[in-house]
Amino acid sequence: MDNAPQQTKSYDEFLRENRISVNKSLNVVLWFCIFTGPAIALGVAGGIFKNVDYDICIQISLIVAILAFGHYLMLKKWPDSVVTSITALLAFNMLLAYMTYGRVAVYLTWFLVPLLSLLFCDTRIYIFAVISNYCLMLLSTWMVAPYFSSMRSDYGTALAYFLNAIGGYTIETIIMTVAGLALGRLATTYFRDTMVQQEDLVKHESQMTEQLDILDSMAEIYDKVNLIDFYKMTERPLRGDNADDKLHKKNLDFAVNDHTYMTRQIMGDIVGDQAQEFINFTNITTVQDRLGDKKIISGEFINKYNGWFRAQYIVAERGADGRPMIVVFTIQNIEAEKRREEHLIRIAMTDELTRLYNRRCYEEDILVYHEKEIEDDFSIFSIDVNGLKAANDTKGHAAGDELIKTCSECLLKAVGLMGKVYRTGGDEFIAIVHTDDSNALLNTMKKEAESWTNSKYDNRLSIAVGYAAHKDHPAHTVEDLEKVADRMMYRDKAEYYKAAGIDRRKQ
Repeated sequence: MDNAPQQTKSYDEFLRENRISVNKSLNVVLWFCIFTGPAIALGVAGGIFKNVDYDICIQISLIVAILAFGHYLMLKKWPDSVVTSITALLAFNMLLAYMTYGRVAVYLTWFLVPLLSLLFCDTRIYIFAVISNYCLMLLSTWMVAPYFSSMRSDYGTALAYFLNAIGGYTIETIIMTVAGLALGRLATTYFRDTMVQQEDLVKHESQMTEQLDILDSMAEIYDKVNLIDFYKMTERPLRGDNADDKLHKKNLDFAVNDHTYMTRQIMGDIVGDQAQEFINFTNITTVQDRLGDKKIISGEFINKYNGWFRAQYIVAERGADGRPMIVVFTIQNIEAEKRREEHLIRIAMTDELTRLYNRRCYEEDILVYHEKEIEDDFSIFSIDVNGLKAANDTKGHAAGDELIKTCSECLLKAVGLMGKVYRTGGDEFIAIVHTDDSNALLNTMKKEAESWTNSKYDNRLSIAVGYAAHKDHPAHTVEDLEKVADRMMYRDKAEYYKAAGIDRRKQ
């Protein structure tokens, strides 16, 4: 597919990329902090910082430049390292500590560094920022305590000033730490949930992409493919006459139509005796229930113009309750398959030598009379070739085969459209016929056999025939009628051999 879903980041990958981005931003801020020295110098010149020397301004800019360059080198080599992140935060804390040491008043700015550390969405970095910030705050405040306590009459000693200043810082640090942890947890939870949602979304898109890939592959196999979405109640052709028409996407409204647009276009092409069955099969309002827990349901129908086709509903996706929600409707021409199937059936049901129906076919055909009544004009004929063994022994099996083939041709000609002829053994035949005059048909069979003269092996065809008509034996089953026909055939065969003066035991 051209529009494959993009790969989403894991939460760990997000943290790594976020560290790189924040480290880069903090390095830029460090370079800008070089201008802190000149800014303080302007304040000194304007009388704002009365207790600050110009030397401190130069030292601040120089220290920041060194720190920024050091962080830059680390950023180049370890852009996603936690150590690189900690170094940037430590550089800001050192800047604030040196500003305090230079007697530049720093108050709320102390708490900016821990807040910046929240950008990393990493509790470890935040805790380090808070601890290092508080330690440098203690150190720098202790270092300037003698100076500021001497400037004020309300503090008798440097320790008194230090304890008063650091007491307020400690309370604010505790408040900031708790608030920062809460904010950090909220941010971490938000980003982690966002990552999980993105992963789920990508997985869903990936599944949909795989399904569409499968559908594309299916579209190459089938003549028509229709995607039915019960979530959105739409249908869209993926293959067929309208597959390239994007406007062909249709809404499904059961109140208006109980069939999709695609199946409505096909209905008129179904042969008459299958039309209602096709309508029932393609009723879209019942498809979900008929599919149930099945993967597929299918039906075979005949198109007036293209022959046999197979229609299928295939489940592509189920809802949370297991109900089919995305279903693919396919149509595949199986005319060639049906022809092959018919050919195989014909081979399985046909005698190879004579092309008559074989015993298997006969046994399947008479099974129907176990469930329905025998027709009044029903008759079974039992036929056998006379003298086949003698022909095989004296003239060869080719001569015997000629008699068998000729017998089949004569029987087919005599029976015609009245029934079916089966070869059930070597020289044994059965005919199932519907006729009101079985005896006349028997005579016709014999005459057809006797009239044959076109033999390559100087053969003459003679057959023994017996029959049993249902109207003569109304209480008999099909099997009983076959036995009656056999007995009559064997009597006829015995009479043939007797009249010919042939010892049947040698035949």
